[in-house]
Amino acid sequence: MTAPRERMLRLLSLLQTGRQWPAAELATAMEVPPRTLRRDIDHLRTLGYPVESARGPGGNYRLVAGGALPPLMLEHDEAIATVLGLRLAAAGGTGIDFTAESADRAAAKLRRVLPAALRRRTDEMLAAVEFGSGEQARVAPDVLNVLAAAIAARRCIEFAYTAKGGPSSRTVEPMRLVQLGKRWYLYAWDLGRRDWRSFRLDRITAPKTTEVAFEPRALPVDDVAAHLQERFHSPKSLRVTLTLHVGASEAAARLHRIDGSFEALGDHRCRYVAYVDSFEWLAVVLTLTDIGFTVEEPVEFGEYLARTGRRLLRGTEPGTS
Repeated sequence: MTAPRERMLRLLSLLQTGRQWPAAELATAMEVPPRTLRRDIDHLRTLGYPVESARGPGGNYRLVAGGALPPLMLEHDEAIATVLGLRLAAAGGTGIDFTAESADRAAAKLRRVLPAALRRRTDEMLAAVEFGSGEQARVAPDVLNVLAAAIAARRCIEFAYTAKGGPSSRTVEPMRLVQLGKRWYLYAWDLGRRDWRSFRLDRITAPKTTEVAFEPRALPVDDVAAHLQERFHSPKSLRVTLTLHVGASEAAARLHRIDGSFEALGDHRCRYVAYVDSFEWLAVVLTLTDIGFTVEEPVEFGEYLARTGRRLLRGTEPGTS
């Protein structure tokens, strides 16, 4: 059996998931007999933690909101994921225009409530990781908040929108917020155009929630993100798949000039699917970033690189004109 202090921390961590725990299942998860579990629950209550229980064969426990809230309890992987997410936000990797100061303040507050051993581990992780600040359209958090609240409340929104055709005023029924690569989009039913439309969030200004409620329409597609991804790629776009010899986070920071997606294949390799108008531009970017890679497909891109490489090598031969 674990020490009482470690056992109590583990119990708080399980209860903080918000679910109702059947007594037998919670005792199994804690690896303690039911009597010890009841004693630990009583101890939490004496400390002010609001643990509700239902007695009987279907008895269960759950932690509810109350006057005394528990400290933040995170497992090791949860803590690391949280601090890395905050650091990514500070570096601009989310595409949302959080200030580095706000993300750093949140990370500092989190650090203060972590146990010493876990705090050292997250500090080591942050010291070892470096995020790039790839060029991307930035979205104000206030805009994101207004749109998300309107979607939840099923209220129409009005906003000014600037596109290639010039500025316009839109009133829409908002349905989904979608992040694709470097940009955020709103997918909505445009009341003026009487059709589904997608709007880049960085081109939306002064969004205002109206008092007009709406019943959500059936979406025209099952997967909005996949639909937009396919729509934004011209039929003439070239799809190139590479295995990069660096981790996915480093690759994303260094290859921000090309529209594409990254799939981790371990700590030091990833699969990169790029969409380009020509092989030439991708070859230039790969040369500038100096990332090792292997061409998966298409064969034509590998052949183009081989031809280009031979031509460049001929330029180093003496007497070449």
